Amino acid sequence: MFSAVFFCGSHFVVTDYKEGFHYSQKFLSWGLVDAMHNAISKNCEAQCRPEGIEALPKGIVSKTSDFVMQPLWGPRTQKKPKSSTNLLAIAVGIKQKDCVNKIVKKFLSSDFVVMLFHYDGNVNDWRDLEWSGRAIHVSAMNQTKWWYAKRFLHPDIVSEYAFIFLWDEDLGIENFNVGRYLSIIRKEGLEISQPGLDPDNSEVHHDFTARDKRSEIHRFVEMMAPVFSRASWRCVWHMIQNDLVHAWGLDFQLGYCAKGDRTQNIGIVDSEYIVHYGLPTLGGSAANKTNAEEQDQAAKNMSTSKQLAPSKSSPSDPRTEVRKLSFVELEIFKSRWKKAIREDNCWVDPYQKPPQQSK
Repeated sequence: MFSAVFFCGSHFVVTDYKEGFHYSQKFLSWGLVDAMHNAISKNCEAQCRPEGIEALPKGIVSKTSDFVMQPLWGPRTQKKPKSSTNLLAIAVGIKQKDCVNKIVKKFLSSDFVVMLFHYDGNVNDWRDLEWSGRAIHVSAMNQTKWWYAKRFLHPDIVSEYAFIFLWDEDLGIENFNVGRYLSIIRKEGLEISQPGLDPDNSEVHHDFTARDKRSEIHRFVEMMAPVFSRASWRCVWHMIQNDLVHAWGLDFQLGYCAKGDRTQNIGIVDSEYIVHYGLPTLGGSAANKTNAEEQDQAAKNMSTSKQLAPSKSSPSDPRTEVRKLSFVELEIFKSRWKKAIREDNCWVDPYQKPPQQSK
């Protein structure tokens, strides 16, 4: 009886030992698996995938885009070894076709991608220009270039381009060389820039944007012909207010997007200059200049007077109303800026002057 019990006990003991060894192996394996899962999980958490794409495998995610047009059939368009790396975007109306044509042809010769924002809705009348089929055309009635830029130039869309030229249509570029300009802003490290304005023939809103004939560059950028680096545009795009379409006040805050010292990384290139005709286009004034002769005459008039004559527009003139709204938007933007500073307890002004200590 004892032997049987012992045998049974031995049997049970041996059996228990084997099963215990088997289970210990399982537990050890499960522990290794859990440890591996935890390590993988921590590594994956560290990747910080953007919200909305968590369900996708990393390799299928295409984060950026560009304006390269693809055929409906046949071979895909392949990027050239030296593909276009810069973008020119202009808000245009058909009345300034001659002026825009000169600008676009000069930029295309430097391998730019061109995007036209048609604020008058007229796209068809541009099709006779040989470059029209290579340009991106976007149309929405009576919208400013800032309205278009906020909606169609998202930083992830234009991340392929080193510099974004967001220009007005009423600019004379006879004395402007695209290649030299790019060379200068790269050499000087300018994140935000613009060509100088010919003071004799341009409508100058701020005297310090006028060309200084004695220098190559000086500091400040206005809004008729700004040039943004890829990095600065990501910042500027977020500062553009979705509902403030004239962007007044933005120029005085651009330094915050200069990616470094705003006294060094932002400026006007005096040696490559343009003419700003200041034509009253968007808004539909009957006084619009519509051809090259009228542009030349406008330049001559400004050369003689050195400043614009007071506006004779009636209160019902659309241009007057545009001007009024621009001033209103300026005050709204300034108010929002101050409010944002008050409410953001974590924000530190990198350009705030330290308080002076009393002696």
